[in-house]
Amino acid sequence: MKVIIAAAGTGGHINPGIAIANKIKQEEKDSKIIFIGTTRGLENDLVPRAGYDLKTIEAYGLSKKISIDNLKKMIKTFKGYGEAKKIIQEFKPDIVIGTGGYICGATISAAHNLGIPTLLHESNAFPGKAVKMLAKKTDVILASFKDAIPRIKNAKKVIYTGTPVKIKRQEYGINKKLEIIKNMGLNETKPIVLVFGGSQGAKRINDAIIEIIKEKTNKNYQIMWATGPKQYDIIKEELDNNNININHIENMKIVPYIYNMEEIMNVADVIVARSGAMTITEIANIGKPAILIPLPNVSHDHQLYNAKVLEKIDAAKIILDNTLNGKILNETIEEIIKDTAKMKKMGEQALTVGTSDVEEKIYTEVKKLIKKKI
Repeated sequence: MKVIIAAAGTGGHINPGIAIANKIKQEEKDSKIIFIGTTRGLENDLVPRAGYDLKTIEAYGLSKKISIDNLKKMIKTFKGYGEAKKIIQEFKPDIVIGTGGYICGATISAAHNLGIPTLLHESNAFPGKAVKMLAKKTDVILASFKDAIPRIKNAKKVIYTGTPVKIKRQEYGINKKLEIIKNMGLNETKPIVLVFGGSQGAKRINDAIIEIIKEKTNKNYQIMWATGPKQYDIIKEELDNNNININHIENMKIVPYIYNMEEIMNVADVIVARSGAMTITEIANIGKPAILIPLPNVSHDHQLYNAKVLEKIDAAKIILDNTLNGKILNETIEEIIKDTAKMKKMGEQALTVGTSDVEEKIYTEVKKLIKKKI
């Protein structure tokens, strides 16, 4: 099997593409797979690190606003279509897969015009511009959330599969769980609240946690907090200026980044995070109550729509970014942890929108499309 995967920009677009590529390689070791991306996004690190070749083209997200800058981007993106077409003609793939983002416009359009089977994966509950624009041209669209399906108009075929993620639900024995908690620098006597804001952290969430530290309001629970590598030293300095040692705060463990996230998420009692598609999927898959702070000012408020997937089934509480502070966050945490039955029910509800065998479902659709073309 020969496959081209178009993925660019953020990990939320690139990591599902890599997961799909890995599944194809697992099933068909002789497969040849290349990625198409830009020179600007995380694909330049993540794709080669995963062992795949990356070809780059010009592609930009376009605004409706009329400006010289937008006109230049439009011209470059049109050029990118020609570059994508050339790569496809030279590589001769059996299928072209897009996992979201502006890179898909040129690549999927070129593949469609060349008669190559196409498949798009939409990670968010509110579909992005690329998926809406390409719905008529794409043979199959795979949706991460059932909520997305009625929002994808004029599509030939939409299938609910979920998003491929690394983090899965684990049933640890008591000794293993205690070992993980001890290695976190915490203990088993109080509920554990895991706080993170994505790989780079989230300043608004971090500011709220700093307030909690200064006011010492987390007396009834412990916090495992990943600040993001770029913000750790800034936070350490702020705490130092308030005579607080970052390594010696009661009921608190602070790190730049969590490398064993699957273990930590599985032993945590509550999760506080942004609401990117992969985070929502991971929370649902492991079945944890959550407090979600959607990132504002993103396309179509898609993080808010993602968060509502869990909120509407009473698996999560939403705090809007512009209302977030330490007092509100602490009160919301306290509200959840004080009622253990409710906390358990929230986790069970989250599991109802979890997905399993995602990679297998996607691989099945890939095979069907190629077989249909043959």
